[in-house]
Amino acid sequence: MKDALLAVAALALLSSAPPEPDWGQWRGPNHDGISPDTGLLKQWPSGGPPLAWRAAGVGIGYSSVSVHGGQVYTMGDLTDACYLLALEGASGKVAWKVRVGAHHLGKDGNEKYPGPRATPSTDGTLVIALAPGGELVCVEAASGKEKWRKNLRTDFGGRVGGWKYSESPLLDGDRVLCTPGGRNGAVLCLKKETGETVWQSREFTDSAEYASLVPVEIGGVKQYLVLTKPHIAGIAAQDGKLLWQGDRPEAARTPAVVPTPVHKDGIVFVSSGYGVGSNAFRVGAEGGKFKAEQIYAGKEMENHHGGMILLGDHLYALHDRGQMVCLEFKTGKEVWKDRSVGKGAIAYADGHFVVRSERGKGTIALVEASPAGYKEKGRFDPPDRSTYNSWSHPVVIGGRLYVRDQDVLLCYDVRAK
Repeated sequence: MKDALLAVAALALLSSAPPEPDWGQWRGPNHDGISPDTGLLKQWPSGGPPLAWRAAGVGIGYSSVSVHGGQVYTMGDLTDACYLLALEGASGKVAWKVRVGAHHLGKDGNEKYPGPRATPSTDGTLVIALAPGGELVCVEAASGKEKWRKNLRTDFGGRVGGWKYSESPLLDGDRVLCTPGGRNGAVLCLKKETGETVWQSREFTDSAEYASLVPVEIGGVKQYLVLTKPHIAGIAAQDGKLLWQGDRPEAARTPAVVPTPVHKDGIVFVSSGYGVGSNAFRVGAEGGKFKAEQIYAGKEMENHHGGMILLGDHLYALHDRGQMVCLEFKTGKEVWKDRSVGKGAIAYADGHFVVRSERGKGTIALVEASPAGYKEKGRFDPPDRSTYNSWSHPVVIGGRLYVRDQDVLLCYDVRAK
């Protein structure tokens, strides 16, 4: 009887335990930048939340982090090459590292923007990483042992701009997807376990840009949103066929198109920097054929690469001119705009945004998530500030805030006490 009671007690503890933190890929489990965390600090203390650990030696670059199964994954250029690294979630110590590809010295070989920018993707068993040169590598999550390796340029005829490959691979069930670009097909679908080709989107042949793919369902059809300079398009998940595309001629002349597209209820929203602004398309299907119609465009939100987050009927981001902006998603109408930390990146968790400036001291602020207006709940300047722009997106998962700045990864405890 005693053993039975102990077993019941153990099962009760297991059932009440919080779920394992899962931020296995870029913008999280739902590809929207929204953390499932609750029970977090509603106000940050002076100087910011407490630091749980600091990890130095993660390499040069702008990659963010993925978190799954007690490990943290990121990428960086070390002394001899570009590496995928796994860190112990409890301490920040490097568990293993594996070479992915060659160093990236930035456009035209200069060293102004060196290192990888893609974030690794993991399902807890495998980890997929993409280096700037197009090297796509799959390794075992537990050990870093390589399972397979491809090259988007040499194996799939890839074509990309001067900043090289910067998107984060998409894990979707038993598949991994990415955007080699080029006349063989802009979007590529592989079997996750083997790297075997499932399809390549031969009807859509734009050069690759720097935005990551997003899985959505529109008109009852599963598809992947792909953003290039001249187009936003939907690629059929089943066979890689082009379902629809929306034209963005004003973006075709920009140096880079980066932010991840946002979708809800058949409306697809995209934004670019360099003065281009935003476009929203209504996508629907009639008689088995898809059609994309632009419903609004404007410069109320210009987003270079800091990302946008949709909550309910409102879209939030840091505008390239330095303010934080809230728009009505369906109309593009500006709800409010206010001074914040400046141009930079955005994350969301438990009723609040975490916004990070890309310049100066890399200031990070906690902002209440509300269409009623801007309300800041604390800010701090992280230590170990590099001389580079702080482009790595912050991540909040498992009660921790992860902040990467080149060779240093900081982990803060943001749980309410």
